Amino acid sequence: MNVQTTPTATIPAQDVVPLTPRIGAEIRNLHLSGDLPAAVVASLKSLIARHKVVFFRNQTHLDDASHEAFARLLGDLVPHPTQKIRDGSDAVLELDSGHGGRADQWHTDVTFMPAYPKYSVLRGVVMPDVGGDTIWGNTATAYDDLPATLRHLADSLRAVHSNAYDYASQRPKATEAEQKHYHEVFRSTAYQTEHPVVHVHPETGERNLLLGSFVQRIVGLSKSEGQKIYEIFQNYVTAPENTIRWRWQAGDVAIWDNRATQHYAVNDYGDAHRVVRRVTIDGDTAIGIDGRPARALG
Repeated sequence: MNVQTTPTATIPAQDVVPLTPRIGAEIRNLHLSGDLPAAVVASLKSLIARHKVVFFRNQTHLDDASHEAFARLLGDLVPHPTQKIRDGSDAVLELDSGHGGRADQWHTDVTFMPAYPKYSVLRGVVMPDVGGDTIWGNTATAYDDLPATLRHLADSLRAVHSNAYDYASQRPKATEAEQKHYHEVFRSTAYQTEHPVVHVHPETGERNLLLGSFVQRIVGLSKSEGQKIYEIFQNYVTAPENTIRWRWQAGDVAIWDNRATQHYAVNDYGDAHRVVRRVTIDGDTAIGIDGRPARALG
């Protein structure tokens, strides 16, 4: 069934295959394009909110233009603030393993900005025969799993996120090309934002831990104290029962709610080539449970 041809259709329940109880679903029999009916797009957004990340196989018809056209159905596109987008596109970012594109740290995309993307749409272009998986963690169920005492602590904290961090300590095995890409491209302009450690999802109302590798410090704590607290909370995000691991094939597409997840690109494929292309959709400024928004720091 191609739901694209049925103007009033939604995504049939039998075409949605949950992959774990907490996070991830594969959606079958849907041909992604820029002219999907509004009802299908609304159904898709609902599924993303429920499953946090959804996957599609066999989308080899997509190129950069149709990738962007589809992503526009989810909202306004936003280019990466420091990295160069592909020629001829509005927001397509290429992550090429041969040019430093190995995102092997747990992170939420672009949290060094106050309004970081709401969705990321990632397309597999070139994939290793073995390896190169991506793992996602559910930051809402991670919060729910915290003991009450830790939830109260997390609710009260704020953290500073930045794209200017100690790259060498976080990626000690990075190649010379990867180090060069980080210093000359990724942190070409340095940003800092103070976020609530717990933010309220603007659509679901769920509370989510807002952490990841862009966190530099916890406000009001020493570096060592903040690191210990960070690790306690972060371990809930990355607990195996809270994650989904996707084995990529060329032509796959993953869409995730960037406000409710972290992800990690597994760097286990050596010199094999891996290329993915990503489009992100503009989001809103994160709001803590006390109503205080994130704020950019000078």
